[in-house]
Parts: sequence; C-alpha cells; structure tokens
Amino acid sequence: MSPIPNVSPLLTALGAIFLWSSLAVLSVFLKAYPPLFVTGVALCFGSLCSVHAMRRWPVPPLTLLLGVVGLAGYHAALFVAFRKAPAVEANLLNYLWPTLIVLLSPVLLKGVRLRGGHVVAALGGLVGAGLIVSGGRLGLDARYLAGYLWAAGAALTFASYSLLLRRVPPFANDAVGLFCLVSGLVCLAAHGLWEPEVSVRTIDWLWLALLGLGPMGASFFLWNHAMRHGDPRAIGALAYLTPLLSTLLLALWGGASLGPLTVLAGVLIVGGAVLGNLSGRRA
Repeated sequence: MSPIPNVSPLLTALGAIFLWSSLAVLSVFLKAYPPLFVTGVALCFGSLCSVHAMRRWPVPPLTLLLGVVGLAGYHAALFVAFRKAPAVEANLLNYLWPTLIVLLSPVLLKGVRLRGGHVVAALGGLVGAGLIVSGGRLGLDARYLAGYLWAAGAALTFASYSLLLRRVPPFANDAVGLFCLVSGLVCLAAHGLWEPEVSVRTIDWLWLALLGLGPMGASFFLWNHAMRHGDPRAIGALAYLTPLLSTLLLALWGGASLGPLTVLAGVLIVGGAVLGNLSGRRA
C-alpha cells in the first residue's frame, strides 16, 4: 500500500474501522484454528500490502519496537484475557481503547487539550459499545480479575500505540508492512510454543489471506495515516463505530434481527462520533 497523500484522516480512520468490523464475519470461517496462529498468519499476509515498497520499510529500532508492541503485544494480551476471563467482559474492557485514546491525548501529545464534548462523546461511545457487546447483561467476577487486567492492558497498549505514532520520527506509511511482518512472526513463534500444531484446509488459506489483507493488514496502514495526521480526540470517538458495524454485518450475514438495544447503542455511538468531531472543529 503506497502513501496516502491528500486524503482526510477521518476518511482513512473510517476505512480502518470498516475493515475491522469485517473481522468477526471472517473469523467465523477460522474459529477452528488457534488464535495466535490465525493472527500470525494474517499479519504476515497483511505485510504484503506494501511488499512492493520494501525499500521504504526501514525505520529506527524504537519505531519498530513501537509497531511490534502495538500489534503483537495488543493481540497477545487480548488472547490471554479471553483465556482468563469470560469473553463478553474481556471484550468490553478491550473496547476501552477508543476512550483511552481520547483521555490520554493530552497526556501523551503536546498541545492537545480536551473539551467537555470530547469526554461526553467518548463516554457515550463506551456505553453504546457496552450495550452491544454485553447485550445489556454484565457481571464482573473477582475470580477473573487477572483476565480483566489483561483485557484492560490490551486496550491501554493499542491506545498508547495509536497516540505514540505521532511522537516517533516521521516514517513512510509503507513501513507498517514491516510492523505487520515482525508482529506476525512473533505471534507464530508464540503459537509454536503454546498452541497445538494445525493442518490448514486449502479453502481456509483464502479466508486467512482475506483476513490478513483486510482487517489485519490494510486497516493498520489506514489507521497509521489517520492517527499521525488527524485529531485523536475525534478519531477516538469515531472508533466506537467498530462494534456497531461488526454487529450489523453479522446480522446481515447470519440473517439475525436487530433489537431495540442495538438501536439505542447505535444512537449513542453515532451521536458520540458526531459530537466528538464537532467538538474538534470548534477547538
């Protein structure tokens, strides 16, 4: 994937969000395989998005470390969370990352201040995401505290990665391919250590490729452009469209009906996204 000149960061953020929303549908075809294996292979496929521009891959070691921690570290923490806590609660805590992007913006970035509208937008999105993920039923159990902490750690990792992309020296957007490749190899190494061997059916290589080239590949290139050139407070509020679009795609794919809770969640998320962007323009 070549550089993205003269494209609105909000548009590239929406592109990444749409691709991430397709992850649940694609994952349905790959649920029989261990998660670290799927992530590792998908990230390696994702690196192919810019393999034609490998000459622009080299980055300083700290920048590469940020990319690997952001991608491989985030997914590893999330997988541990899903093993140590119920999926609903772990996934809800994982969706703290858009709110953390908003709240940590003035902490990690110079010259960025929060307005009341940004905070309200982020909290509205969080409540909407919570309604979608939990279905209105949520119960935290102290027995799963370790899993909850891993999920919160995953959210903090991805939020910090997203914001710190603005703090490292400028680099070519194509270098995200190197982030994907190294992160994928790290996940495959972890798969070899902790997960059973797998035999992949021929048709499933197609789904792995689609997963890698889309939500586990091109999305990170788009997100990199959005976070480095856009308003992180507005983009953070926008990111809560991910669980909403994912739910809509699953409903369309599986033919399931959408209840009033989903509609309420959609109003909160879309309202939060609009408010977050309006607050950014007023600032």
